[in-house]
Amino acid sequence: MPSEHPPVMLVDGYNVIGMWRRLQEIRDLQGFDLARSQLTEEMVNFSAYHGYKTTLVFDAYIQATPARAEKITKNLRLYFTDHNETADTYIERQCGKYRRDPLRHLKRIIVVTSDRAQQLTAVGFGAEWLSAIALEQEVEATWRSVQHRQKPQKADTKNLLGNRIDGDTKAKLAQWRNRLN
Repeated sequence: MPSEHPPVMLVDGYNVIGMWRRLQEIRDLQGFDLARSQLTEEMVNFSAYHGYKTTLVFDAYIQATPARAEKITKNLRLYFTDHNETADTYIERQCGKYRRDPLRHLKRIIVVTSDRAQQLTAVGFGAEWLSAIALEQEVEATWRSVQHRQKPQKADTKNLLGNRIDGDTKAKLAQWRNRLN
């Protein structure tokens, strides 16, 4: 039965891109857009598998654009901060709302960042904290788990008729089969 209050995960997107080696390579070779897309794709699957309501937060600090949110799936949305607002500021504001929520004891909020000051702030608000590297490990473990579950099971050959009859009978059957051909 789905939880009435699924865990909320707030991810500092550029912090994660800067910490995951494969996303760093994509960013350096092909740009931030592709790195963001790859992180988004990985978080779609991870969030759906775990039932997290995840927000990937990206700084728009130096761009003169208003904040905007994009719903990707029912479990994942992207949030681009307002001009002069950092991802840290947005995440802190969300943690502050969580702390003031009278039902916070029924809820769980997880902040993903490797920024030490942000870690301490999130925990101070009562949120859980996960480093970018720990998230990467959890994403990989989830992927392996899904792959293992989807792997076709090998057929049990012990119960096949050919394995239950004696050698003489097998030889006679082979002779008959050869005569038919």
